[in-house]
Amino acid sequence: MKPRHLDEGFSLIEVVIVIMLMGIVIIAVLTAVITSVATSAVTRSGARVETVIVNAADRVNRAPKSCDYSAYAQAAVQTEGWAASAATVTQEYYQPAIDPTSPGTWTAGPTSSPACPAGALTDLLVQRVSVTVRSPDGRVRRSIQVVKSDV
Repeated sequence: MKPRHLDEGFSLIEVVIVIMLMGIVIIAVLTAVITSVATSAVTRSGARVETVIVNAADRVNRAPKSCDYSAYAQAAVQTEGWAASAATVTQEYYQPAIDPTSPGTWTAGPTSSPACPAGALTDLLVQRVSVTVRSPDGRVRRSIQVVKSDV
């Protein structure tokens, strides 16, 4: 008669190998989950910044002619619940060249009214407003330019 060895179980080496393999698989899965969560957070932040930047550009575009459009961009940022400092605005006006065959230049006016020459609105004024929005966590930054013109 042959002895039956039904209750042998697993050896210590087999158990250690299974635990190591399970550990490798679990580490790979956890790494993928952590990467996915981080990517999702950046994507969500980017979508919010895109929404704010489009809102800011729309507000600047629809604003009445002015020498300073900072308040419009800051209002767009604040509607998202962010600090006004999350929006940076650069404003310039177009200074045509004396010679019509030469290109003109974009010039910043005085600090109090950067989008106007000599701090005053003029006829046929062309203005360029650049808005940069930064997410509160600082990971996403987008910029857009709006050109306003009477011409």
